[in-house]
Amino acid sequence: QVHLVESGGGLVQPGGSLRLSCVASGTIVDINVMGWYRQTPGKERELVATINSGGGTNYAQFVQGRFTISSDNAKNTVSLQMNSLKPEDTAVYYCYANVMVFRYSGNYNSNYWGQGTQVTVSS
Repeated sequence: QVHLVESGGGLVQPGGSLRLSCVASGTIVDINVMGWYRQTPGKERELVATINSGGGTNYAQFVQGRFTISSDNAKNTVSLQMNSLKPEDTAVYYCYANVMVFRYSGNYNSNYWGQGTQVTVSS
């Protein structure tokens, strides 16, 4: 089994910065993709940014130039540096990982989610 634990959410004023971090633990053979999604009440969860094992990144258009995703493959961690935050960035942010999981009968790929961390941008 694999667990994702996020940290770094909180309250920040418009124009401020926050850094989210997520660490994956468990019977991990390899992590194919890690990333961040966000969700507000009444809306579907939406992609913020992802990074693959080769370092390739993908950003939602609404965060390009403001957010930067990075990872440490050796530590199974992913971080999201959020700058120039806006009130509309307020949401619960979820860590995501697509992981190759060890199993004696044969490894398998599966998706995992963290419990979410609240980010509130308000004056």
